Amino acid sequence: MGRELETGLGTVSISEEVVAALAAHALERCYGVTGLASRGLEGLAGVLGIGNPGRGVTVRLDEKHLAIEVAIVVGYGTRISEVAQNAREQIRYGVEQATGLKVDQVTVEVAGIRLDGQGRGARGRR
Repeated sequence: MGRELETGLGTVSISEEVVAALAAHALERCYGVTGLASRGLEGLAGVLGIGNPGRGVTVRLDEKHLAIEVAIVVGYGTRISEVAQNAREQIRYGVEQATGLKVDQVTVEVAGIRLDGQGRGARGRR
């Protein structure tokens, strides 16, 4: 399911997969986030080599509400509460800017920690 937006020129349909991909992309710019955590069958898809740009992101989109849940991995030594808050803000801003939809809720689950200092979060420290 997705959401259809009426414009003066016609209808625009935005799917949940597009919103998930936008949320995942927004997380790429977040300090302290080293990756997305797989959930259930997503982990199996990763083992099988099936790519999914929205991996670790769940979107509920209907006519009235847009809610996004993400499971992230953070770098060791980062302040987890600040990383989670930054992730929420980046996702909300990125999705709203790209789609024009109002994001009602962003839930961030910190599902893991990267201990080796490798990854985007460690390189991206400011």
